[in-house]
Amino acid sequence: MNESALREHICECGQSLYARGLATGSSGNISVRLDDGWLLTPTNACLGKLDPAQLSKLDWEGRLVSGAAPSKEAFLHRAMYEERAGAGAIVHLHSTHSAAVSCMAGLDACDCIPALTAYFVMKIGRLPLVPYHRPGDPGLAEAIRAIAGKHHAVLLANHGPVVSGKDLETALYATEELEETAKLFLLLRGSPVSPLNTAQIAELKTTFNLVL
Repeated sequence: MNESALREHICECGQSLYARGLATGSSGNISVRLDDGWLLTPTNACLGKLDPAQLSKLDWEGRLVSGAAPSKEAFLHRAMYEERAGAGAIVHLHSTHSAAVSCMAGLDACDCIPALTAYFVMKIGRLPLVPYHRPGDPGLAEAIRAIAGKHHAVLLANHGPVVSGKDLETALYATEELEETAKLFLLLRGSPVSPLNTAQIAELKTTFNLVL
C-alpha cells in the first residue's frame, strides 16, 4: 500500500476496534512503518473517529513531520520498531481482558498467559510481562527494548498489550487472538487446565515455520 492507502487502512482498523469494544474513549494507538518514517494515531484521539489527514507522521528520530501531535506513547512504538526490523505495524490497546490479566498478581513474567490454544502459540508465542511504568515514562521504552528482540508481543503491567506484526493486518489479528486467550484465561481461573505441552508447541513451530 502507498501512504494514502495506509492512512485509510489505519482509520478503518481503528473504527473496527472501537466498534467491537476493543478500544474505548481515547485509549490505544496504532502505527505503521513507512519508507521515510512512520504513521501513528494522534494524542487524545478516539480510534473510532480517526481522520486520515490528521494522523501523525514521524521520522526515525521521533520528530513530528506532519499531522496532529502524536500519542504520548510514541516511544513504545519507536522502541519496538528499532528492535524488530521486520515489524511493519504495531497495535497497542487497553482491551478489557488483556488489561485485566496485566493487573493479576503471581504471573510468570516470562510467559504470563499459558499456551491454552494452538492459535495463541501461532500468533503470539510466549508473552512476557513488562514491569509497571507510569503512562509516558520514557523508562518503559528501555524495558521494551530489553525483550522486544525476542518477542513481537508484550503485556505491560497494569496497562495492556503491545503487539507488532509484519503488516497491520498481522498485528491486528495477533492482538485479537491475545484478547480472546486472555478472556479464556480469566474464565478458567480456579479450574484445572491442560495447556499445550512442549512437544505440541514444538510441533506447531515446525509445521508452521513459526518465528515469533
